[in-house]
Amino acid sequence: QVQVVESGGGLVQPGGSLRLSCAASGSIFSINTMGWYRQAPGNQRELVADITRDDTTRYVDTVKGRFTISRDNAKNTVYLQMNSLKSEDTAVYYCRAEIRTSYSSRWNDYWGQGTQVTVSS
Repeated sequence: QVQVVESGGGLVQPGGSLRLSCAASGSIFSINTMGWYRQAPGNQRELVADITRDDTTRYVDTVKGRFTISRDNAKNTVYLQMNSLKSEDTAVYYCRAEIRTSYSSRWNDYWGQGTQVTVSS
């Protein structure tokens, strides 16, 4: 059994900052890529940023220079520091972790339940 749990969402004014956290726990042998996705009402879920185990990162163009993704492998945790937030960043943010539960198992994607981020004055 694997659990992926996000935290850190909330209401923030434009120009403000939030830090999201996502922790994976349970029967984990290894974690590969971890990432953050978001989905606004009426839109498809999109990749915001992801990070490989050796800290290679990629970002969607709309958040480059404002958001920073990082991870702590010892804690099976990924973070998303969001600065200079805009109203268009409002969405439910989801965490995805690519996990193997044993040496012989395949890689599977595990998703969190999502955390709401609202940017509004």
